[in-house]
Amino acid sequence: MKQIKRKIKESNPFRNRKYIAIMLYIFCFILFFSVFSRFAWIMVTGEVNGENLVSNVHKLYTRNNVLRANRGTIYDSSGNPIAMDANTYKMIAVLTDDWSTPKRPIHIQEPEAVAEVLARHLSMSETELLDRLTKDSSQVEFGSAGNNLTYEIVSNIEEDLEKEELTGITFEEKKSRLYPNGTFASHTVGLAQRDAENEEDQSLKGVLGLEKEYDEILRGEDGYIEYQRDRFGYVIPNQEIEEVLPTDGNDIQLTLDRRMQIFLESIVEDVEEEHAPEVLTATLMHAKTGEILATTQRPTFNATSKEGIDQTWQNYLVEYQFEPGSTLKVMTLAAAIQEGTFKPYDYYKSGKIEVGGELIRDVKPEGWGYISYLEGLARSSNVGFVHQTEKMGYDVWETYLDNFGFGQPTGISLPNEYSGSNPYATLSQQANTAFGQGISVTPIQMLRAFSAITNDGKMVEPHLVKKIVDTQTGEEDIFQPEESDAVISKETADQALEYLTETVYSDVGTAQGYAVEGFEIGAKTGTAQMVGYNGRYLSGGSNYIYSVVGMGPVEDPELIFYVTVQQPELNGVGHGSYVVRKVFNPVMKRALEYYSSEETVTDFEETPERMENVIQENTQTVIETLTSEEKEFSIIGSGDTIVQQYPATDAELNESDRIMLMTNGAMTLPDLTGWSKSDVLKLSEMTGVEVIIKGEGFVNSQDLAPHSFIESETELTVTLSPNG
Repeated sequence: MKQIKRKIKESNPFRNRKYIAIMLYIFCFILFFSVFSRFAWIMVTGEVNGENLVSNVHKLYTRNNVLRANRGTIYDSSGNPIAMDANTYKMIAVLTDDWSTPKRPIHIQEPEAVAEVLARHLSMSETELLDRLTKDSSQVEFGSAGNNLTYEIVSNIEEDLEKEELTGITFEEKKSRLYPNGTFASHTVGLAQRDAENEEDQSLKGVLGLEKEYDEILRGEDGYIEYQRDRFGYVIPNQEIEEVLPTDGNDIQLTLDRRMQIFLESIVEDVEEEHAPEVLTATLMHAKTGEILATTQRPTFNATSKEGIDQTWQNYLVEYQFEPGSTLKVMTLAAAIQEGTFKPYDYYKSGKIEVGGELIRDVKPEGWGYISYLEGLARSSNVGFVHQTEKMGYDVWETYLDNFGFGQPTGISLPNEYSGSNPYATLSQQANTAFGQGISVTPIQMLRAFSAITNDGKMVEPHLVKKIVDTQTGEEDIFQPEESDAVISKETADQALEYLTETVYSDVGTAQGYAVEGFEIGAKTGTAQMVGYNGRYLSGGSNYIYSVVGMGPVEDPELIFYVTVQQPELNGVGHGSYVVRKVFNPVMKRALEYYSSEETVTDFEETPERMENVIQENTQTVIETLTSEEKEFSIIGSGDTIVQQYPATDAELNESDRIMLMTNGAMTLPDLTGWSKSDVLKLSEMTGVEVIIKGEGFVNSQDLAPHSFIESETELTVTLSPNG
């Protein structure tokens, strides 16, 4: 019986439930304690799995907008903008309602009405617009018609949409860099652009030329504005908004003279079209201050349209290394005069001379017999100049080459400046440097060395920047040109310049064709052999670098003009020097007329009407002025400010000239009816638009409607007929 009771007791279900309940209580306590501990830990640390909850909530409800700094403007010497910021806008239509809320719809709700409004402002029909606004897509863009819009156009669209309570159209603002002058010292001024691989980064970065060299000074510092918003996106009222204003970049004023730069570009463009040189450089420098007044190269590019940008990224002013040839004889002459070894009326036998086992010849191998050293200068005799370096000693001559700055960068404010080289190892190498062979230089080094001749024996520092202006304070950091110690004496410099007139005005001078009417100049030509890939000098054809340096007026030098032309197509002119003349003569004449104090206009001369400078003027004001003056003009663009003009400032204005004015913002196509072929080509040059011209005469039709929006890649076909 006792055994039966014990078994019943052992199998009592109430006792088992008690144990289970105790276990459950313990489990719940552990679970609760774990959860409580976790919450307590989160409350104390504010983190979950390494994520900061406070920071995440702050990010969720905080809006942080970058306030973009304006990049500084680059001006020419007269204050005309060469490179400037431009805000443009891209239009986007939101078609999906996924991003809208009942209280705040942001998508297209009435496509027909929206299309009607947009058609008033864009070069698209209502049908085209409606087709885009009803696509099966989350959002759409509008191609070139909806891109690069000006602030004025955007404001007008937003105003009309707001009046009719229409939603769904947004605008994306972007910074761009505007170069209103087209081809204008493009490699020297340079480029600033956005990072193509990072679309979110709207900041502009200098990638070429002065834009790159002065990037930190120009770009400024972005600011920001930070505020809280609710879950619907509305700004929470009465909150403390944190705002840091942007600091705009500083402005830079250059030494470039707009008149001379535009004239130089036009002359060089004609020479390139006719003779297609591999490389061409042309630089005009103030002889006493070192200011670069105008500089260009070929190949180059149109900074407005970017046409030609892929031809080369090298700035030949500082990155073109070449053997200068006989233009270096200017420095040999100066050194010989300084050392007292140049005896102008002593005679020597021209033709050839052997140095270090190498035979050095004159351009005329048989020579001109016995001639004076002054005649040797006029004829550019290599033998005569080798005699000068032998007489002064090659060690002394090497010191002069060093003192003239060869093998050393000038320090001009441009990136990637080459140093050049002067091996000067063997006796023949040393002798060859007397006439500019076996030594490599850059154009800017040559200009620096030439300045010793025009500046009383002291070299000046070539420079492009006149001053930097702090846009916040207005303070100006004005460039102060530096002079080297005297390389030669004033008397030597004056004598050298006087002797260099022999090359221009002597009956046997190699620079006779470079004389400038009304002015006396000194000059020296050069025809340098080129080194081929095998290390040997090329010969035959036009495989040379033809060059000239001109300095004047002789009585008080103001200008140095240096031109180099590599491997041009001669096209029947006979010698490369004729190609160089086509650049040198008109530009040097115009420059001397501009800068010479002797320029006068008599009372009896009728002063021709000249084009005024309207750059940076209000568009409407200019339109009213030209209309009142009964001038024929066309406006390219819908902006409120003129940024480019044709004809150029101070150009003679004839009754037949068509004035073309480009505004900031998106470009628009004028009505071309009645335009001449040359007018259409000028339009193409200004805008970068590719024009296909059919027929001859004057425009009677165009395949794009007047006032259409155009871009540099736009293709335009116009038909000409004799009767217009």
